[in-house]
Amino acid sequence: MTICPVCHHQNFAGEDLCAECGADLTAVDLPQDAIDFHGRLLGEHLDVLGAKPPLTVPTTMALDEAIGLMHTGPVDCLLVMAGDKLAGIFTDRDAVVRTTGIRLSSFLVRDFMTRDPVVLRHDETIAIAIHKMAVGEFRHIPIVENGRPIGVVAAADVFRHILDVIG
Repeated sequence: MTICPVCHHQNFAGEDLCAECGADLTAVDLPQDAIDFHGRLLGEHLDVLGAKPPLTVPTTMALDEAIGLMHTGPVDCLLVMAGDKLAGIFTDRDAVVRTTGIRLSSFLVRDFMTRDPVVLRHDETIAIAIHKMAVGEFRHIPIVENGRPIGVVAAADVFRHILDVIG
């Protein structure tokens, strides 16, 4: 089957015109070059964003203390550590959505963090960061090196950089 790129009708393989809308299908089955993300904007490494060192907390930190730290920081996410390894991420969204109506002092940050978060390496591109953020619906992704966090990429940082570049 060949899917029409215009109306998404399923046509028989080898058809030159879409049976539904008449669109040209002759080029649909031709292999296309892979998209190259090595351009000035999306191909840049995450290093250009200047991610600051992350604020890390132990898994045993009290939840109310973690939220207080975010408030005084001010930061919108904490990277949660088990020893010297990244165990999770606790974001402002977690604080608002998941902790509403509970006694904060009764819980630890590990009870509400996102475990085993998706991560990036500093040498990955902005395009990869955008892709991971879009697919996972994330606003923050830790940057790790050898399992240890060295920064956090926030969606706001990516958009700010894009605006700076395109002027």
